[in-house]
Amino acid sequence: MKKIGIFYGSSTGTTESVAHTIAQKLGVASNDVHDASKLTGEMVKEYDVLVLGTSTWGCGELQDDWYDAVKVLKKADLSSKEVALFGCGDSESYCDTFCDGIGVLYEELKGTGCKFIGNHVPTGDYNFSSSTAVVDGEFAGLPLDEMNESDKTEGRIDNWVKSLKD
Repeated sequence: MKKIGIFYGSSTGTTESVAHTIAQKLGVASNDVHDASKLTGEMVKEYDVLVLGTSTWGCGELQDDWYDAVKVLKKADLSSKEVALFGCGDSESYCDTFCDGIGVLYEELKGTGCKFIGNHVPTGDYNFSSSTAVVDGEFAGLPLDEMNESDKTEGRIDNWVKSLKD
């Protein structure tokens, strides 16, 4: 069985909470769920699958903890790693940058040799006008809107986790 590590960047606690929910549904132990600000090259080596979560801030920016964490990931050998992305955004107030953090992580990591999984999330169930997280017509990871669509979060996570297991 592949070893999964979940890393999140969270300023308000929302993305952290989602990370723990995903961990529970994937059967990942709580000691394998980490704050992105603590990410090291040694931690990356420990895992076969990296599940990376971020919130989106300002005009589509990554959550602060990811700026150094992305540097760590880009220095690591990701050629044998599978990477799944998830993120939190606000589709009502920031409909033109909805979950752009996912898009930023995707762009930063797409040249590292990693294999993206969970990166074919249909856009049809979301209300937004633009997102850099949309790649070839689908989200490059799981977008969640805890501000406006928290009633859909559980089902969205369940469907995404099922796709990861498949």
